[in-house]
Formats: sequence, structure tokens, C-alpha cells
Amino acid sequence: MKKYLNISLIYAIAAMVGGVFYREFTKFNDYTESTALGKVHTHLFLLGMVVFLLTALFAAQGSLEAFKTFRIFMWTYNIGVPLTAVMLAVRGITQVRGLTLSTGASASISGIAGIGHILTGTGIVLLILSFKKLEEGRRS
Repeated sequence: MKKYLNISLIYAIAAMVGGVFYREFTKFNDYTESTALGKVHTHLFLLGMVVFLLTALFAAQGSLEAFKTFRIFMWTYNIGVPLTAVMLAVRGITQVRGLTLSTGASASISGIAGIGHILTGTGIVLLILSFKKLEEGRRS
């Protein structure tokens, strides 16, 4: 349980850093429009901190790490969420700075962010399956 609370704390700190960076970077650049940079904060809070707080609660009920689906979740999800956040930041910085990207560069940013979202979504499914297995084991 402590491990998941620590991961949750790391995501919470990263979310706060992302939020402060968004606010200060846009203010420094006199940017007032909507940007992908503003989504980094909420992605890290909800997909990082909240998910691992819930995971800690389930871990208190039994050994989640006994399930292969959970072990795969940990790798998949903890690659997917940061990858998504980083690519949102990259997209947001280019928006704020008004950089003109080539079609290939723009597609690359979107594609890598898409891979992050796919990994995150796959991780969520694996986590739910792990929760179900834990609950089935408690009933037996």
C-alpha cells in the first residue's frame, strides 16, 4: 500500500509542477488562449494521483501484485501517463511560443501522445481486471 501512496504523491507533485509551469509560462509569454499545456495538470492529478490512491485502497484488501494483469498494468500505465503528459507539454509549449511545425513534426507529437493514451487506456483495463480478480479471490 505504501508503494502506491508514494507513486500517488509523485504524480501529485508532478501535477502541481505542471500547473505552476502552465500558469507561469503562459503569463511570461503573454498567452491567453487555450492550450494543451493546461491539460497536463489535470491529466497527472486524475490519471496519476487519484488512480494510485484508489489502487492503494484495493491493495489494502489483498495482494494485487500476485496478479499478472496488475504487474503489466504497472509498467504499461506508468509509461503511458507520463508519455501523454510530456507530449501535452510539448504541444502546449509549441502553441504558446507560436512555433510553426512541419506536418511531420505535428503528426509525430500527436502520434506519440496517442501512443501514450493507448498505453494509459490499456493500463486502466488491466487495473480493473486486477481489481475484479482481487474481489473474486476475496469471495472464495
